[in-house]
Amino acid sequence: MSDETPGDPERAEEAKLGSEIADHSTEMSSILGDAYRGELDRETTWRSRLDQTTTWGVTVVAAILTWAFSSGDNPHYIILVGILVLSFFLFIEARRYRDYDVYRSRVRLFQQNLLADALDPSVGVEHEDWRSKLSQDYRTPTLKVSTWEATANRLRRIYLPLLAVLLVAWLFRITAFAPNENPLTTATIAVVPGIFVVAAIALYYIAAILIVLWPRERHAKGEFREGDPETWKEDEDDG
Repeated sequence: MSDETPGDPERAEEAKLGSEIADHSTEMSSILGDAYRGELDRETTWRSRLDQTTTWGVTVVAAILTWAFSSGDNPHYIILVGILVLSFFLFIEARRYRDYDVYRSRVRLFQQNLLADALDPSVGVEHEDWRSKLSQDYRTPTLKVSTWEATANRLRRIYLPLLAVLLVAWLFRITAFAPNENPLTTATIAVVPGIFVVAAIALYYIAAILIVLWPRERHAKGEFREGDPETWKEDEDDG
C-alpha cells in the first residue's frame, strides 16, 4: 500500500498528533513562538547577505571612481567596467532577495496575524486563513516574487542611484577631461566607435529605468511603504 493512501496508519497517527497539538493553546503557542524565532533568524541571515552584496557594490564603485579620476591618462572605459560589475552584483542580489522574501513573508504572517492580534484583539487578524497559508508554505516552500520584481526592487532601492553616479562620472570623464575633443570621439573604445558606445549605454539605462517603472502586481511583503495605510489596503484588494 502506498504511503499516500488515506488509510495508512502512520499518516492517521500523525494527523491525530497534529490535531491534539492544535487543540491545546499552550502547546500551539509554544510551537508558533519557536517557529517565529526560527523564521526571524533566517530572515536576518538573508538580510545580511543582501547587505554584503550591496557593500561590495559600493566598494567597487568607490575604487573604480578613485582610480579613473586619479590621472587623465587612465582610460574612461574603466567606469564602464564598473557598470558591468555593478550589474553582476545586481543579478546576485536579486536572486538573494527572492530567497530573503520567502522568510520575510512568513515573518510578516506571524506579525500581522499572531502578534498584532495578541496586542489588540479588537481589530482581528489580517488574514483569516493565515494558518492554512503558513501550513501550505511549510509543506511546499515557493518563491513569492519573480526575478523581474526582485530586480526592480533592488534597482529602485540601491543600484539605480549607484548606476546614476557611474553614468555622471563617465560623462564628466569624456567631456571635462578632454575639453578640446568631441565627446563621441573620446568615448571610442579600441575599434568601437564612440557613437555605438554612447548608444549602448543609453539603451542600458533606458532598460533599467523601464524595469523600475514598469507597472506590475506587487507580491513582496513586509516592506515599509509611504502614504495612507487605507490606500495600501485598497490597492491589495484591487490586485
